[in-house]
Amino acid sequence: MKLKLYRILAIAAIGLMAAGCSTTTYQQIDYLQDLDYEAQLNMKENKGIVIQPQDQLSIVVSSRNPELAASLNKPLSTYLVGSEITSNRASSGTSRLIGYVVDNSGDLEFPMLGTIHVAGLNRWELQDMLKQEIISRGILMDPIVTVEYMNFRISVLGEVHNPGMYSVTGDKITLLGAISLANDLTIYGRRDNVTVIREQNGKRNIYKVDLRSSDLFESPAYYLQQNDVIYVYPNAVRAGQSTINENYFKSGSFWISLASVAVTVTNFVLTVTHLK
Repeated sequence: MKLKLYRILAIAAIGLMAAGCSTTTYQQIDYLQDLDYEAQLNMKENKGIVIQPQDQLSIVVSSRNPELAASLNKPLSTYLVGSEITSNRASSGTSRLIGYVVDNSGDLEFPMLGTIHVAGLNRWELQDMLKQEIISRGILMDPIVTVEYMNFRISVLGEVHNPGMYSVTGDKITLLGAISLANDLTIYGRRDNVTVIREQNGKRNIYKVDLRSSDLFESPAYYLQQNDVIYVYPNAVRAGQSTINENYFKSGSFWISLASVAVTVTNFVLTVTHLK
């Protein structure tokens, strides 16, 4: 009889613990719940990543005259095992182009052109500007300028499966793309409270995005910029899990409820025994 009583009390305790936890509904975890599948959405214009101070850029100039074009290009940095050498030509080892670093004033020093202000431009605008400058100064008549970002990184933190810092190839990534890099939100991530922190023009901008709504396509944070930080807040279930072992079991309500169940079960068992 005592063994049965203990089992009943254990089941009651488990029921109380389960009652202390919240549940998650489909309305809380589904993305883009208000999409009209028969309609077409206008795409927000993507103006590209804007160059900022401390960015690192790869700038390569090519031409039918490779000797003159070489004077506008930085040398390759060739890495050997346990050492580093710099040369104008690749040798054994791994070669990497040395990039241009934008200073805190938004300028960079370019061969034969001097100081150029680049902050606020995207890479296509910088390509066109450099091409026109090279032609106007008579350095080359047929330059082809290619600009790429060398330090385009984003950070994804919070309730995602693989939080961390990610390097981005190219110059375009969306918020949904960043979440994909981190292998999606966990079941405990709040879809209605994804925060994007962006530092730009000496200011820190904070955007709140609801992944359940198609309004995210219109958010300034939909297309990410370099060094953006994405943080996914935990939902009530995760918050409850972090406190249930400590706060819930320490609370008087839990023990009062458990004592009430124990009294009820004991009275029931005594009644059944008496009837027998």
